Amino acid sequence: MRIAARTLRERIEALSIFGRPAGGTFADGVSRIAYSDADVEGRRYVMGLMRAAGLQPRIDPAGNIFAKRAGGDATLPPILFGSHIDSVPSGGNFDGDLGSLSALAAIEALDAAGIHTRHPLEMVVWAHEEGFAFGRGLACSRIAAGDVTPADLDEVWNGMRRADAIRRIGGNPDRIAEARRAKGSHHCYLELHIEQGGTLERTGIPIGVVEGIVAIDKYDAVVTGFANHAGTTPIAERHDALLAAAHLTVAVRDAVTRTPGRQVGTVGHIEVTPNSPNVIPGLAQLSIELRDLSPQKLVTMMDDIRARAREIAASTQTTIEFKKTMGAAPAVASPEVQAGIERAAQSLDLTSSRLPSGAGHDAQMMALLGPMGMIFVPSIGGISHSPKELTHWDDCARGADVLLRAILEMDKEPPLRSFRL
Repeated sequence: MRIAARTLRERIEALSIFGRPAGGTFADGVSRIAYSDADVEGRRYVMGLMRAAGLQPRIDPAGNIFAKRAGGDATLPPILFGSHIDSVPSGGNFDGDLGSLSALAAIEALDAAGIHTRHPLEMVVWAHEEGFAFGRGLACSRIAAGDVTPADLDEVWNGMRRADAIRRIGGNPDRIAEARRAKGSHHCYLELHIEQGGTLERTGIPIGVVEGIVAIDKYDAVVTGFANHAGTTPIAERHDALLAAAHLTVAVRDAVTRTPGRQVGTVGHIEVTPNSPNVIPGLAQLSIELRDLSPQKLVTMMDDIRARAREIAASTQTTIEFKKTMGAAPAVASPEVQAGIERAAQSLDLTSSRLPSGAGHDAQMMALLGPMGMIFVPSIGGISHSPKELTHWDDCARGADVLLRAILEMDKEPPLRSFRL
């Protein structure tokens, strides 16, 4: 039993029309920003496919799209699976789209084979996963996990209140509390996604079994020196904030690479004041982002960075201060779900390996409610969030087949011990 690979490809290509640059092709990527006209049209297209498959799509108050297939035992919680279809500006055609359309393909394959599961099946297309609109990521799966306040709905972006944006995609912000899903309300959550990194392609392994979604700690660093004339101030007398910031940037890399592992650290934003060619910088502000599955490793790396910062400040005659701006806990995949995905891959004679996800996904919100697992397929060149994002069509089909088999594997499982209410 396999999903209809050609149909899956045709649907991903058809969905790419919504948000494609004017006069462009599939290779030119897509800008299907949450709440945009392209997002509204793309959602309408996917709901049309769901209806054609005999499903009845339902939009919850947050704007997430759900559809259920009955199981043999209506008292059992559903197996939930899906992804998103919104994109970043000038994004690719596989991020989210593959998982959403494969969820539908899996249900259609079960229907075609006449297979009935014990658990009800529920597919979902999450709204507003990408962090562009309103500066929020995982926005509507976050609401489903119970993370929303009335003030959130008054946020304004592009001249639009968030409440009005949710209405635009069919949600109902006046009843937003009803979008919350209870803990234990699903048997498990599965999500198929492109890796968005290069590990699977580099190792030649077709299926990745996600161990978890990494923890993220973000800091702002403020380097204070003294702005002075670039021509008349001797080097030894300078308090150069940008020089200190440059050394601090290297220190972040050194702290991350000092021990083996998959941890990463990034200085992605620097502001310099007064930012003039003939003035020694008196102030530099930079971002530091650290990611790893182990929160303790993040603490250790930051301790290393702080120690090096004291040395840098002394040698450059500056001061360096840190402020933590965000801390996101890791979302660990259920061991039982990981094992079920591995069995699914083995049943298709596909090699798999376990790896962490360095990017955020709706799955991390669902991990707050019950057991979750993710399936990765290779990204060519490790490229994502770009029109050049690409996954081989054969790999797309393999991933969808593993999702289908993983659903059947999890249907056999009793309530999963790894999750505690």
